[in-house]
Amino acid sequence: MTENQPSILIADDQPDVLEALRLLLKAEGFRTVTANVPEGVVAILERQECDAALIDLNYTRDTTSGREGMDLLSRIRAVDPILPVIVMTAWGSVDRAVEAMRLGAKDFVEKPWDNARLLTTLRTQVELARALRAAQRLQQENQLLRRDGLPDLIAESAAMKPVLQLMERVAPSDASILITGEHGTGKEVAARWIHAASTRAEKSLVILNVGGLSEGLFESELFGHVKGAFTDAKTDRAGRFELADGGTLFLDEIANISLQQQARLLRALQTGEIERVGSSQTRRVAVRFLAATNADLRQEVAQGRFREDLLFRLNTIELHLPPLRDRADDIIPLAQYFLVGTCARYRKTIGGFSDEAIAALRRYEWPGNVRELAHAVERAVLLAGGDQIQAEDLSLGAAAPGAAVEPRTLDDLERETVRRAVARCDGNVSLAAKELGLSRSALYRRIEKYGL
Repeated sequence: MTENQPSILIADDQPDVLEALRLLLKAEGFRTVTANVPEGVVAILERQECDAALIDLNYTRDTTSGREGMDLLSRIRAVDPILPVIVMTAWGSVDRAVEAMRLGAKDFVEKPWDNARLLTTLRTQVELARALRAAQRLQQENQLLRRDGLPDLIAESAAMKPVLQLMERVAPSDASILITGEHGTGKEVAARWIHAASTRAEKSLVILNVGGLSEGLFESELFGHVKGAFTDAKTDRAGRFELADGGTLFLDEIANISLQQQARLLRALQTGEIERVGSSQTRRVAVRFLAATNADLRQEVAQGRFREDLLFRLNTIELHLPPLRDRADDIIPLAQYFLVGTCARYRKTIGGFSDEAIAALRRYEWPGNVRELAHAVERAVLLAGGDQIQAEDLSLGAAAPGAAVEPRTLDDLERETVRRAVARCDGNVSLAAKELGLSRSALYRRIEKYGL
């Protein structure tokens, strides 16, 4: 018997039913605990955690109403709201099944049961419940080990373990950190977490996407300007460096700034000195610097598009976030996390994802990564007509693993065209914009719109 064996609670008043289920599940690698009355079920759950419960609806001889089982469902949810419950009845009816689902049951089976269907249902519910418990434990651990206020990080997969360990080690320092990864992998969330876990947490975190800034705006945004410095400069304005003084400055899309902009940024990082546009007064700032990119900066350096000395200044520590396709174990916990938040925002009550929806979430390759998953769940919440998210609500298509989803609308077509262009250009937005006949800022708007 291994610790990883799923533990199934079986409740039925018939000893032969209990024994038959125990033998079936034992042969399939499950551990079982049994009870023959509702009070026994509650007592078991109060002293141990189970992965799923398989319960009868009737426990008194000649009783067929199912009321005992319905009452037991409510008691189970009070003790363990995450535990998935599958109800059994020899008097199967649609009305009783619907009522059981309304009270929190995940599925139902009729006696005599179909072994294959029963086992498939149990495995699916066990896997989902374990993912939900893991996400809950991670959140609780974060609250215990670190102070409240840190952004939520759902990261149980093996690929994310070393990332989390590195973040915990370097967050309290003042080291510059370069965060790399594909679009939508959560680079801004990582930056927010690092700032919140640092000694500068009480000061400001200032965020700026520099990829779409023109030459004229770059200096004004970063270093500020004085009144009259240029036509629209009606008043003095502090730049992002000043706003972040004592705190953290996070610059996203750092690979997409020009060589001239890189030189200005490097000077500020090296000296801590800045001058507002139109002013000769030098101001000193103390800023912890974080930057992010989806490009390979070493390749950019080799091709003469990025300064090597700036790269050295940026990446005292390099933190790489893996794409969601390499974090399969995080997909369902992330989806559940987004579901809870989205339901709260739109005041909707949705209990979870259907088996088909879970399969679709796992099958899809998520080219837009975590950001695309969040958008997909939000869309599904708005489209859902019942108390569960169905596969069609996710609008992911029915592609086989590894296959591209066929665009279904003009927006889908534009999104796929943009995604492929950016991929062909290895994430270089300037090259992709040129290929598509767009300005860089126009392409950025589309990248943001489609969550790429």
